[in-house]
Amino acid sequence: MILKAFKKKSNQKYINNILNQRHVAVNSKKIESVGVIFSLNEFGDFDVFRAFLNELNILPPKTKIIAFVDDEKKNTDTLWDTYFTPKDFGWNGKIKNVDLQSFVEKDFDALICFYKQNTIELDLITATSNANFKIGISNKDNRLYDFIIDVNPKNFDVFKTELKKYLTVLNKI
Repeated sequence: MILKAFKKKSNQKYINNILNQRHVAVNSKKIESVGVIFSLNEFGDFDVFRAFLNELNILPPKTKIIAFVDDEKKNTDTLWDTYFTPKDFGWNGKIKNVDLQSFVEKDFDALICFYKQNTIELDLITATSNANFKIGISNKDNRLYDFIIDVNPKNFDVFKTELKKYLTVLNKI
């Protein structure tokens, strides 16, 4: 139990260092590739995101959707898609999962972070991602995102409408 607390603290310190050194340089090119990260506890429909990205004319080879699962035994029996758990993280921001590491290293034009819960693992992926434009729905740490739409994860239709509207205004789609 004590080791978990120290591990959490070391990962939070790593996140803070990354965010303090982050240089925001969002380019003005149109969005062609998108990464999506969400918590399976708050929202569990991969297909809704796929349909939304198709509406934005972002083709499936240019998209990657992953989900965070708190308890691997409870939720992963029916999953066919990529997911990660707290076991995929080590000390000082170390990522042990190869798929997750490749997700973080991919230079997405946009990263959609569709979670509200305060989880070190989700924040770590968001902070370390090489995505150019980070979109979130939680305003608990404004340093994580370039653009925030403060909605409940259950209101996906509201999120979809607002994101489409603002991406059009910003000339990203």
